[in-house]
Amino acid sequence: MKRGWMRFWVSGSALALILSGLAAAQTPKAAPRKTTQHKANELTLAGLRPGKDNVERAANLYRQFRNNKKSQDGESVWFDECRNASLTIDSGAGKRIREIRVAPWDGSTADCSKMPLSTWKTGLGLRLTDLTAQILQLYGEPDSKSPSSKGGQRLELWYYAFDWAGPDVPQVMEVMCTVGQDGKPGRVVEITLAAPSL
Repeated sequence: MKRGWMRFWVSGSALALILSGLAAAQTPKAAPRKTTQHKANELTLAGLRPGKDNVERAANLYRQFRNNKKSQDGESVWFDECRNASLTIDSGAGKRIREIRVAPWDGSTADCSKMPLSTWKTGLGLRLTDLTAQILQLYGEPDSKSPSSKGGQRLELWYYAFDWAGPDVPQVMEVMCTVGQDGKPGRVVEITLAAPSL
């Protein structure tokens, strides 16, 4: 009788061990936590900070560039004729800068020798004609991407919201890019940085 009880106990223990192993194997394992990549926010474009700087500062910084004296109400435009780029600033009350935009400009007739890279870039170094991979490296994935077009060219709008960084920083950056195709990567064609709405 002792021997039968011992066999039952050993068999029962082995069975319990096997069943617990099967249960553990069938229990779904918790998925590894995804670490949220904290995106970088942007404070400046062309050395200017929307919401903080004013048009007078822009005029002092860029007096060597041709300025459109017939600019629209609240909008000032400078032209870098050697690099075929324009800098547009939208200002509000007190000439405080609300929005800065750097874009291509096709109105140049200047014959310039090879020029260094433009200073019209973001604080982290993004410039016109940079590859879209550079945007991802600097800022991470955008909050959204949507199809767009300008002058008949098919583009993609990359939208970054910086509200997570607090109310005292520019809240939105939009980057217009060509669409990569046939093995050629997309490139930056326009950058806009805007202050929080006042």
